[in-house]
Amino acid sequence: MDSEKVEELINYFKTHNKSKEYLGHTAKVHSVGWSCDGKRLASGSFDKSVCIYLLERDRLNKEVVFKGHGGSVDQLCWHQSHPDLLSTASGDKSVRIWDVRVQKSIAAINTKGENINITWAPNGETIAVGNKEDLVTFIDAKTHKIRSEEQYNFEVNEISWNNTSDLFFLTNGQGCIHILSYPDLEIQHVLKAHPGTCICIEFDPTGRYFATGSADALVSLWDIDELACQRVFTRMDWPVRTISFSHDGQLLASASEDLIIDIAYVETGDKIADVSVDAATFTVAWHPSMYLLAYACDDKDSYDRKRDAGSLKVWGFPSD
Repeated sequence: MDSEKVEELINYFKTHNKSKEYLGHTAKVHSVGWSCDGKRLASGSFDKSVCIYLLERDRLNKEVVFKGHGGSVDQLCWHQSHPDLLSTASGDKSVRIWDVRVQKSIAAINTKGENINITWAPNGETIAVGNKEDLVTFIDAKTHKIRSEEQYNFEVNEISWNNTSDLFFLTNGQGCIHILSYPDLEIQHVLKAHPGTCICIEFDPTGRYFATGSADALVSLWDIDELACQRVFTRMDWPVRTISFSHDGQLLASASEDLIIDIAYVETGDKIADVSVDAATFTVAWHPSMYLLAYACDDKDSYDRKRDAGSLKVWGFPSD
């Protein structure tokens, strides 16, 4: 059964392997993400702005550029059931919530440090943001007030809730995954996941698995119920910086400083396809209902090699 599915997916991407590039920023793109209905793609950049694109048939059209942050927009995260709401974490020590309907920021929440990662609980009630000093701040998404702050004595990399919003996950510099109950933040488990720094974490939309990417160039896949490692993906040579599950949970994209993005079949680890890139890739995100992968690399301007291109790309369009 798996072998048939693998062959089917490999054949699909032989005819759906076109990338399209979109220029929306004047500096490096740090983060990309699709709205929950798949109609919009957002990108956050070192140029302090957020760009919103509208997906129309087989292309993206720039809809609006959000400005307001005073520092780099390092990570963004859409509300998981409200397609118009987006949150951003910035080095300017603030979090902003944007509403696409009114095309502006509806909240700016000041935090204590330079923010580098953000996650919105699937139930929509809480936004968590982590900063460079390993402080995680929990924000009430309705009142925009800070609920609590937790200071950690280890390097906190990426943060995420599970799909039911009752467990909170941290990846750390010792290669561990800390699993805490939410909202009381009591430690439930510490998984020793990797020999190297654990960089990123992502939950499968179907609720079966989560995956982590590490400085050891490995991606590990974990059963959510058993907290047992199911398999390890080993095709990368550089620290894995970003990972994303497809909408059906069947594909896992992984990216790093390798000049490919690896697309793997989750159940077996088989390689389905790879996306050729010209530079290190910082962010990847599968569309919530189609096999379209958004990504952004450390690309340079084709006319001035010292300048960042400020572009993002989407792969998976039908080949010409």
